[in-house]
Amino acid sequence: MDHYERLGRELVQKGAIIDYYQDTIRVPNGNIVKWDLIKHKGAAAVVAVQDDGKLLMVRQYRNALDRETLEIPAGALDTAEEPTKVAAARELEEETGYKAGKLELLISLRTTVAFCNEKIDVYVATELTPSRQHLDEDEFLNVESHDLDELIQMIFDCKIQDGKTVSSLLAYKQKYCR
Repeated sequence: MDHYERLGRELVQKGAIIDYYQDTIRVPNGNIVKWDLIKHKGAAAVVAVQDDGKLLMVRQYRNALDRETLEIPAGALDTAEEPTKVAAARELEEETGYKAGKLELLISLRTTVAFCNEKIDVYVATELTPSRQHLDEDEFLNVESHDLDELIQMIFDCKIQDGKTVSSLLAYKQKYCR
């Protein structure tokens, strides 16, 4: 046997954002194993570039880490079928209070491939115009503006550790700031 075969998938818990499954898999040596799977409907994120070159970031509390983090604006898709560009524009406005005149796909990420199917498409937003911030009732965040070099240094000082933010800022620097 030289392949993997899914023998079954059981929904263990249905959540508001994720669904937790346990898969039964036959591995290449013939053994039967149980693997966890977290299904996620997907997300979109934004590297929001102001006219002066500074980037809009959001500082918010993250329960899994029990602390605040500094991240690029992002959020889950409303449905798995929602275009990520639509979600990126919505999340930018909801979280920062700015609209983008231009959105360009930067990168697509798979956040945790060992046990989760989450995909995040990251866009670069430019031509920003002030609008109105509308946070969800459970969102409490502060919008900050930072120089890219300052943010890159925060990555290497281990002050920014969020995977989507780290990869997106480094990709932005590589593509747009040579």
